[in-house]
Formats: sequence, structure tokens, C-alpha cells
Amino acid sequence: MSSNITLYSWTTPNGIKASITLEELGLPYKIEPIDISTNIQKEDWFLKINPNGRIPALTDGSQRVFESGSIMLYLADKYDTERKISYAPGTPEYIEQLSWVMFQMGGLGPMQGQANHFRLFAGVRSDYGIKRYTDETKRLYSVLDSRLKESPYLAGSKYTIADIANYSWVRSGPGALEIDLSEFPALKKWADEIGQRAAVQKGADVPHTGRTDADRAEFFKSARARIDGMDNSDKH
Repeated sequence: MSSNITLYSWTTPNGIKASITLEELGLPYKIEPIDISTNIQKEDWFLKINPNGRIPALTDGSQRVFESGSIMLYLADKYDTERKISYAPGTPEYIEQLSWVMFQMGGLGPMQGQANHFRLFAGVRSDYGIKRYTDETKRLYSVLDSRLKESPYLAGSKYTIADIANYSWVRSGPGALEIDLSEFPALKKWADEIGQRAAVQKGADVPHTGRTDADRAEFFKSARARIDGMDNSDKH
């Protein structure tokens, strides 16, 4: 299939949503690594692609697409003509798919993102912030778990972009937040199955940084230790 796609991304939960989608669809694309630790995403040239200065972003010829959910929907609507990972617009399954994509965009991503911030990256320690957002992340995992007890995939009988969106965040829960997925058996089974997909494994390593799972585990451990070594700011 012909395309002129460039993906501007990094190996974050939101970033890999786009690259996994591209890999699942078998679309050719160029990758422009955007190391967000360098703030390159705030430079003027990038803001012309995404005015919000966040990754991922995508160009397809002269068309720009920003926000990870929009990228997934754009790629599915334009390129998934065989409905490999999406349902046809207007069908009940499409609405279910859209609902679970928005669940991730409006709920799981923001809440787990805040949990990650307070547990790993904050400049001060806040036990309140850690507990509030980790508890909410677990509650959202329980919502996914309940759905997956009644349906093999979030939107219905097949794997779709709704699963990609939510999986991209769930996969990092154990390493970053020490969430035990065995507390959510249906969610764990679903995540383990998705994680075995070749396109998922390839897309989750875009751009290739050379960091191994062991490297990431050590990074998370060190980040938590830094936070744990701080005084709790909630007491001041």
C-alpha cells in the first residue's frame, strides 16, 4: 500500500500506540526519533506539526496528524480497508471501539501518566499524589478486566486499535508502578496475548534505542528509589 508517512515519536506509551498501529497495518513509514528528554518537541519546526509540542505526531504527505488517538483513527480510517484492526465506521462495533479508545485517551492515559509522574519523575515526594493516581490506575485496570471477562477484546470479537491504545499503557504498569497484573486475571491474559504479537513487539521498539527490558527495569527502580529518598512534601 502506498503512503508517504513520517512518524515523529519516542518509546513512550503514547508513542508506541502509533508505531504498533503502523506495524499491524504493514504500512511503510519513516521514523524521526524525538527524544523528549532533550525538549526537541518544543522546537518551532516540530510545533508546526504538533502545536501542542507532544509526541507522537505524523505527517502523511502534506497532511499532519497529532494526538495519538487521532493518529490511530486516521490510520484505521484511511488505510485499514480490510478491517484488520478496526471496525467499519457506523457499525455498533465501531462505536464500541471508539468508546474504548476514548476511555484510554481521557482516563487511563492521563491517570496512569500522573501516577508515573509522582512515582518516578516528580521533584518532590507526595504520598498523596502517588496513592491517588496509582489507586485510580488500578481502578481503571479493573474496568478493563471486567470488560475482558465478557469479551475477548475490548471492542468485541477481534483485536482492534482499542486494544492497542490500552495495551500500550497497561504493559508499563508492572515495571513503572509495580502493579501486579495477576490481580486482574482477564486483563493479564489479554496483555500477555497481545504482547506476543510480532507487530506489537516491533512497534514497541520504535524508535530503536538499544535499551533492553533489563535497562528499563533498572531505570524504573532507580527512579522510585530517588522518590523514596525524599521527604514527603504532604507533611510541609
